[in-house]
Amino acid sequence: MQTETETQLSKLPPLIPREILFGNPERARPQLSPDGKYLAYIAPDDKNVLQVWLRTVGQEDDRKLTDDKKRGIRVYFWTYEGEQLIYLQDTDGDENWHLYSVNINTQIVRDLTPFQGIQAQPVGLDPNFPNEILVGLNLQDLRKHDVYRVNLKNGAVEFDTENPGNIVGWLADAQFQIKAAIATTPDGGSDLLYRDLDREWQLLRHWGPDDEGAPVLFSNDGQTLYLIASHEANTQRLIALNLATREERVVAEDPQYDVDGVLVQPLSRQIQAVSFYKDKEEWQILDQSIAPDFAAIAQVHHGEFAISSRDLADKTWLVSYLTDDGPVYYYTYDRESKNSTLLFSNQPKLEGLQLASMQPIAYTARDGLTIHGYLTIPVGIEPKNLPTVLLVHGGPWARDTWGYDPEVQWLANRGYAVLQVNFRGSTGYGKNFLNAGNREWGAKMHDDLVDAVNWLVEQGISDPQKIAIMGGSYGGYATLVGLTFTPDVFAAGVDIVGPSNLITMMESIPPYWEPLRAMEAHRIGNLETEQDFLKSRSPLFYADRIKKPLLIAQGANDPRVKQAESDQIVEAVKKAGKPVEYVLYTDEGHGFARPENRLHFYAVAEEFLAKYLGGRFEPMGDIPGHSGVIQ
Repeated sequence: MQTETETQLSKLPPLIPREILFGNPERARPQLSPDGKYLAYIAPDDKNVLQVWLRTVGQEDDRKLTDDKKRGIRVYFWTYEGEQLIYLQDTDGDENWHLYSVNINTQIVRDLTPFQGIQAQPVGLDPNFPNEILVGLNLQDLRKHDVYRVNLKNGAVEFDTENPGNIVGWLADAQFQIKAAIATTPDGGSDLLYRDLDREWQLLRHWGPDDEGAPVLFSNDGQTLYLIASHEANTQRLIALNLATREERVVAEDPQYDVDGVLVQPLSRQIQAVSFYKDKEEWQILDQSIAPDFAAIAQVHHGEFAISSRDLADKTWLVSYLTDDGPVYYYTYDRESKNSTLLFSNQPKLEGLQLASMQPIAYTARDGLTIHGYLTIPVGIEPKNLPTVLLVHGGPWARDTWGYDPEVQWLANRGYAVLQVNFRGSTGYGKNFLNAGNREWGAKMHDDLVDAVNWLVEQGISDPQKIAIMGGSYGGYATLVGLTFTPDVFAAGVDIVGPSNLITMMESIPPYWEPLRAMEAHRIGNLETEQDFLKSRSPLFYADRIKKPLLIAQGANDPRVKQAESDQIVEAVKKAGKPVEYVLYTDEGHGFARPENRLHFYAVAEEFLAKYLGGRFEPMGDIPGHSGVIQ
């Protein structure tokens, strides 16, 4: 006679191979060239390494532009110069990014930032200054990025603006001069700085540690600076600041949700629309000239749409459509005819598969706070007494959103309900919600996760004996907290690059995070004066409490959460005689970029979860080229 779990599993659609879920996309992230003549996109080469490819619009002359040897290219953008693209690459996940230019005609690749051990940060491009790019480089001092002006024609790197040491963001005006900056302050807040022709920085506004704010855009005439900020309100609003009178005007706001996206016309510098991310993304149109375009685009495909790029003539837009149960679809949209043409989807093999839908949910935490999240139920199964994975997002100052997620679909296809929770401290829901997470790592932030488990059980969705916790970065920390602080709640845990000791995590941050220390002290705890407090929130010191099986995965070159964070808790758990499995990826950082490593990790995790929750799994098989070392 079948058990309840076996009966449920027999109703599931066929097993989806991990290769489809976690392998490379077939074609992704297309971008139109500024002149509208070319389409670039990311796709694997014959060695399955992601490269930048190019196609002439209207033709099928696709050709590979780059020749990355191992890691694969994931971030690139067009310059306005006419012949060049720029892509970013680091070494095995160390996040010391270099900017490489590639000429679309000669295919010559040039490292624009050829400095060992230095991190490059793109600061700005401007269509009226097509031969230059502004770049942040921590050349003079690893703790701070100064601004350099790089000539795209000859590669010359020229010093532009000095960082006094606490600036973490820069903004150029329409003359392509650095005129605004955001600087961190000792109270954990930040200053909005501005300079005019005299080149001396002036303070425009101070935001305290419980407020958020940043400059977004200068108007073409330089008279207005647009900000996204939360002062004098609960949520972050789009604000126009008159630089002559210092008067502020609210351009767009929502009482509950922060401004999320901003759509800007690149030549006129007009803000045309803003989005608020509620359960899903909702756009508010500010420039009515694009209202007919948004109306036409919304009819083309179900799901959420985004304008991913546009030509400078503003005749053609490239639009992506995100769904929760299929790939991302990319269309070109002709503004004159209002017609859309399908280019491709990023993963055609997902089309036609039985994928699960992601439903927004909300519940009330024990102290009355409303917590939002997303619930995914396996296809073909009644949401009743299911084995479940609580999938916790990283950050923690980030949030989960609606849409296709390979991890979620993988878990649902294996027979697990999946709950993603935007616990207090998550972004997007206003500053009161964000600040409710201050000093609550391992405390009320974790209570929200336990309350999520209780909600699942009360609703009858989950089997209380078969709920695992899993996540990366902060989600990995939450997993360790779950198994140490609440050892009876979860059946198993999967920690990906999660910190185990808040003291050593904060002691070993990358040097260029130094300006963020005051913010971390305010939001997590003070490293200098509160070691006992931080210790009390660190799972490492409670490893002997672990009762349930734990799987840990780590990148050896992670600059954010060092390998020692995983090493030390594995050692402590083993010393306490408790169950732990550990996989170290020798050529990865804060997450797993190479498909070989993703396929290996999820094979290990799938077998682990099946063992302790009872779901299905695809046997590991042979995965050539991965760097995983099972300790």
